[in-house]
Amino acid sequence: MIEDFGVAETPKDISYYASMMFMSFSISQAMTVMYWGRLSDRIGRRPVLIAGLIGTLAVSILFGVCKTFPMALLVRLVAGVFAGNAAVMKSAMAEIADDTNRSRMMALLPLTWNVGSMLGSGVGGVFSNPAQQLPGLFGNNKLFIFFPYLLPCLIGSTVAAVGLVASILNFKETLIRPTQPAPEANVSSTESSPLLAQPATTSAVPVKQNSIRSLLTPLVLRVMITNAFMCLAYTMCDQLYPIFAATDPRDGGLGLDPRSIGFSLGVEGIVVVYIQLVVYPRLERKYGVLYCYRRGLSFAIPYLVSMPFLSIIALHLQNQAGTSATSMLIEKIVMWTILMFLMTMRITSSVMAFTSINLMITNMAPTRADLGFMNGTQQLAMSVVRIFAPIVSGSLWSWSIKHSLPLPFNSHLVWTLSAVLIAIVLKLSYRIPESVNKFAADQPKPVAIAESDE
Repeated sequence: MIEDFGVAETPKDISYYASMMFMSFSISQAMTVMYWGRLSDRIGRRPVLIAGLIGTLAVSILFGVCKTFPMALLVRLVAGVFAGNAAVMKSAMAEIADDTNRSRMMALLPLTWNVGSMLGSGVGGVFSNPAQQLPGLFGNNKLFIFFPYLLPCLIGSTVAAVGLVASILNFKETLIRPTQPAPEANVSSTESSPLLAQPATTSAVPVKQNSIRSLLTPLVLRVMITNAFMCLAYTMCDQLYPIFAATDPRDGGLGLDPRSIGFSLGVEGIVVVYIQLVVYPRLERKYGVLYCYRRGLSFAIPYLVSMPFLSIIALHLQNQAGTSATSMLIEKIVMWTILMFLMTMRITSSVMAFTSINLMITNMAPTRADLGFMNGTQQLAMSVVRIFAPIVSGSLWSWSIKHSLPLPFNSHLVWTLSAVLIAIVLKLSYRIPESVNKFAADQPKPVAIAESDE
């Protein structure tokens, strides 16, 4: 899409403009996510979630009709304004869960994110420019000829539309407020029981919000810092991968076409379901959130160090073009086998690390009335990081492939830097106490809750 806009002077400059596109979303998200989180603490989760879905539906369609880079950049800025749902949904999920199912419930959030990201990347790769990629179906369609990137955006917007209708018809408010009955959390010892029982016959006692100063304890700040560094490392590589995969092997990439890139990302969607719903909850129940966090980080380092070496195989394949078909097929199978193994390591690491950090942030909220603020603060930290991560990774990538420097300052630079960041986060994680394994909002309070400072 960036290439078709014609703003990049050379293919090596595409990553810079793509990074600006990613960054614009994070800028507007960082400016608004705290507002959405705190607003949901006051008026409820449901209206905020519905507003976010309406905005997402509109901007998804608008992005598909963008014909210039400035227009696409503006739409991405608007999209970030409506991206507060991630923080609000974490609060809602925590409110309807209990100690018997919280890890599995919270695991559903990164599951939807990862499946959506993987399948969305596949949809973008397969259905972009459908008149050329799928001429039998869309070769004569004037709409998709004029707007070559509209079809994948329409497919994405239907997902938002389904979510919007489901939220309006079926989603019940989860925030406890003094003017309405509170949903009773299921206290059964089994995970198969309903999450919400019938409403209580008496009004729930309201819980006052803590002041911002009292919420930002040294422990919370320490966890937020590890979260920010972790997010920086993952975002740099996640945003880089499609560019790395499309870059010519002579410049340190894999030389894959859009459909192959989409396939490589889409396969992860199959793996993530098993890891998220089966593997992670079992590990969390047996070892705790903190253990899973550390194991997730440790899986990331070998993936990050190994990924850029795949370009050696891709370059050899490119140089062997026109030779023995059998040997080329074997090398291609080897490359794709290694690629899928590394991508599986990536998704396993991502699932364990991000699910664990989400649970830790939720567990540290002293009351349920502070969940929106805590999750909003986490989302703010991640959004700020995501402002800089794409531009850093894109700029470093462009610089590294333009200069003939030795390892690790060549095409390995961004991957190596991300591995170093993850190693730092892993070391810092050993300064986090085991208390983050427990949901603080349900623990007995020795002192009264302080009132919020407005």
